[in-house]
Amino acid sequence: MNVTIKTLPPARVAYLRYTGPYGPEIGTFWRETVAPWMIKNNLLNRVRYGIGHDDPSTTPPQYCRYDACVEVPTDFDPEYPYAVTHLPGGRYAVAHFKGPSRDIPAAWGEFCAKWMPESGLAYDQRPGFERYPVEYSYDEKTDVMEMEMCIAVKEQ
Repeated sequence: MNVTIKTLPPARVAYLRYTGPYGPEIGTFWRETVAPWMIKNNLLNRVRYGIGHDDPSTTPPQYCRYDACVEVPTDFDPEYPYAVTHLPGGRYAVAHFKGPSRDIPAAWGEFCAKWMPESGLAYDQRPGFERYPVEYSYDEKTDVMEMEMCIAVKEQ
């Protein structure tokens, strides 16, 4: 796993929460709900983030929470049910991922269970997230996507 330590800037994001099982349903949520809203609000060329709030190995699937986020300008005020929050900047361990979405849980597992304990770093209180830069791709036919898995870190 190729991991780099980066200082990411804070981000102002509009988000919509999905509650339910992690997996293909999140892709459907992005495609059928969030993407049309992004088009309507001229937000397609913005960095996107996905924040999974729960550990699916300990949280029942129907209670898992996920926020689909898109960076927005300071004067953007979304309509309900979208809301605005800020992702804190700072030091993150960033792992590049490129592959089918079905491989994302295993990649997160390796990142958290193998790389983090061997890194000499500690988790910090800021949320981890998936970051989807504008230039990264997604092929709907093959389900191959590119993104960055980001874990907030600090010295032990």
